[in-house]
Formats: sequence, C-alpha cells, structure tokens
Amino acid sequence: MDQNEHPHSPARRKRPGRLRRVVGLMTIAASAYIAVCVLIYLFQARLVYFPSAEYHSTPADIGLAFEDVTFTTSDGLNIAAWYVPSSIGGSQTGTVLFCHGNAGNLSDRLVTIRILHSLGCNVLIFDYRGYGRSAGKPDEQGTYRDAEAAWEYLVNKRGVSPRRLILCGRSLGGAVAVQLATQHPPAALVVESSFTSLVDVARVHYRWLPARLLCRFHYDSAARVATISCPKLFLHATDDELIPIEIGRRLYQAAAPPKRFIETPGGHNTGGFTHSPAYSRQLATFLAETLDPESV
Repeated sequence: MDQNEHPHSPARRKRPGRLRRVVGLMTIAASAYIAVCVLIYLFQARLVYFPSAEYHSTPADIGLAFEDVTFTTSDGLNIAAWYVPSSIGGSQTGTVLFCHGNAGNLSDRLVTIRILHSLGCNVLIFDYRGYGRSAGKPDEQGTYRDAEAAWEYLVNKRGVSPRRLILCGRSLGGAVAVQLATQHPPAALVVESSFTSLVDVARVHYRWLPARLLCRFHYDSAARVATISCPKLFLHATDDELIPIEIGRRLYQAAAPPKRFIETPGGHNTGGFTHSPAYSRQLATFLAETLDPESV
C-alpha cells in the first residue's frame, strides 16, 4: 500500500467494486456463450437441413419424360423421387442415383437432371425425409436410410445392375453418396462440392465454438472414402464460399485410387459439372470410361 494512502480512502474502496463488475461481466459472457452452445446443440437440425415442401417445376417443364416414384425406407417412411429414363435405353445404359444437397427439394435440381440425362443416363433423384413430398424429419441416419432405399429400388424393382449404377452426390449429398458406396459398391462415385466431415465445415464458419463437441451430425466422409474401391471423380469450385476447396482437396486426398480431381470456376452453387459444357464433357468422359463394357 502506498504509505500516503489511508486504508479506508475512497480509492481503496473502489477497487473491490471494479473487480466485482469485471467478474460479473465475465460471468454474463460465459453464461451467454454456454447458452448459445446449448441452443446450437439442441436445434442443430435447423442449421443443417433446409427443406422446402412445394415443387415449383418438374422435368416435364424442360421437356423430359419422367415417373413419380415412391419407395419405403427400412424404418417405414415413404420417400418421393423422380425417375427420368434415358432416351437411349438398352442394357448398357448407365443409371445415376443422385443425392442432392441440404436445401430445397427435387424441383431445384432440373439443371442437374437435364445434364445427366443429356449424357445418356437414366436418372433417379429422391428427396430426403422431410423434403418435398417425402415423409418424416431429416437427420443423419435418416438420410442414409433414404439413399439405401433408393438403391434397393433401382436394383430390386428396376433391375439395374450395380455395374451400371453411378452414385452421384452434391454438397451434403456427397457425404450421403460416400456412405452408400461403402455399403453397396457402385460402378463409379461422383462427389461434387462436398466435404471431409460436417465438423470440418463447422470449424470454418463457427471458429469460436467447440465444433467437435457440439456436432450431433458428423457425415464423416474422410473416414469412409478410403474404403471405396470403385473409380471416383471429385469436382470442386475454386471460389466455393460454403465449403472451401481446401476441404474438397482433403477429401480427395483421403480417397483410395482410382480417383480424379477437377477444379472448376464458380462458387458453391455455380461450380461443378453444371458450371459449363466443358466440365459436363469431362464428366461424360469419366462415365464413358467407367461404363465401357470392356471394363466391367
């Protein structure tokens, strides 16, 4: 203590008061941080899944014949899908099972459907539970079951040979396609604008949160993709603002050969094989090589 300062002076009395205020503010900040973490954990599905119910268009609006399809999951939910047959037909026609991203519904994927159809493929695209006309509410295991039911429909009801079946997934759907490929070996796997794990994406956008502790949904593709032996094509946009291309490269690096990585211009919703005809042709070349009768 300063020898000139009396122990009961006003300056001396102010110090405990300031300390209490600092401690109080720190307590409020910590409580708010914990509250945010709890809310994110409890309502996490609303940060991951953004379904819409109404279909604003169908393949008929772009001149494609299609069938409204419904199949049932292992836990008893009806899943809505569109089957768009190839105009080529024949036993050597490839069939694409497409797993879309985390927002919207089937009617937001007409550009993708048109491109895949133009490559001579049959296309089956389905809505996850809680999306479009599919029953239920989405969660990680549920999306896996939905994709499994789509595979079973193609193989058992349509008679599609797995040697002619291409799994294709975009963004969140890339993780769904990767998981399905670990259960049912396809002819090929196409992963577009996807990620190593949802935890890694959360770390990019929520650096101030303990992502690994809070994530209830993991979609851990990096841990699975190394076990998939079929030919694999990865596409990622250089300016992807949602899933940085570095994450896409790490997913590719984790994959077992044979594999190929294509960088495209554009952002998350404007890159990939839909970016331009040049990248669609690269996809066409990959599929032609994969589905060559001489190679199966």
